[in-house]
Amino acid sequence: MKNNRCSVRLLSLTLLASSAACVALHAGPPAKTHWLGHDRTRPLPPVVDPGTASTADKPGRAPSDAVVLFDGSDLSTWCAMDGKPTKWVNRDGALECVPGSGYIRTLQSFGACQLHLEFATPSPAHGNSQGRGNSGVFFGMGRYEVQVLDSYDNKTYADGSCGSVYNQYPPLVNVSRKPGEWQTYDMLWTPPKFAEDGSLRSAPRVTVFHNGVVIQNNVELFGQTGWLERAPFKAHAEKLPLALQDHGNPVRYRNIWMRELGTPSKPEFYLPDAVLDSYVGTYGRWKITRREGSLILTTDSGTAELFAQSPTHFFSKGVDIQAEFDAKAHTIRVSVGEDGGAIVKKE
Repeated sequence: MKNNRCSVRLLSLTLLASSAACVALHAGPPAKTHWLGHDRTRPLPPVVDPGTASTADKPGRAPSDAVVLFDGSDLSTWCAMDGKPTKWVNRDGALECVPGSGYIRTLQSFGACQLHLEFATPSPAHGNSQGRGNSGVFFGMGRYEVQVLDSYDNKTYADGSCGSVYNQYPPLVNVSRKPGEWQTYDMLWTPPKFAEDGSLRSAPRVTVFHNGVVIQNNVELFGQTGWLERAPFKAHAEKLPLALQDHGNPVRYRNIWMRELGTPSKPEFYLPDAVLDSYVGTYGRWKITRREGSLILTTDSGTAELFAQSPTHFFSKGVDIQAEFDAKAHTIRVSVGEDGGAIVKKE
């Protein structure tokens, strides 16, 4: 129970601290079906401060419309995979993996996005092949990995080297810097889309720049990534957290930020299982069940999937349904459209 309270408190502090950054981002103005060439009524793109580039000694500044995931100040946007506080540490302004502590993930979920991060493998280097400076950047809550590895004068299998889409695509070139030097990843991620029956409608794609050089050019993944196996796709939500891998090496990260691409949308958060479980039950004519990262609201009229906008507030993407939970009082308020709803106690 103590861990659950810590997780909710951590989420609440994060939402308050980063509310400005969590405004829905965009890639441009909403599109009309057809525009005239040079149409003077066509909206101009929003103005965005592009930020600054990093130097060897100092991380840069994120674009003004980015969600900043780590700027060296604290770890409030990260947690362990189960939602508990992470055991990774902030050391001298860098997010450092503590070997044996497990993967970490973002509290917020993301779909199509631009990701920027910087990493440094340990110096002096220890080990060889996959045992040297190993970590990974995962999209889709641990499903799809772009490898982090010390590949400077370090031979390993091609589809496990730095910048590979693990066990699928080797990088086009090896542009790794020396151990201890800061390196950059800039990625464009397009998540998979699934039909209602769970079948794959479109596969995920990723473009990766390593130290400013393109090493993955809009490659299409053909399943989940993994060691010794190429697992098939399994249906999941379009928006899921970003994760970083603990592979037993104290790899460091800095200047991590994300820009959401595509249609503007509400921020979504991936709550711990224990928090979601606490909301499951029957509330009058409302029945709440759960699936990975979300809740299912069921009535006699049908069902709706609910996504977390905060530790207590949920919304539907298909219809204007809002649900507010009070775990302590065991109540829910569900409103549809302009209907203010009524507070109903769990049975």
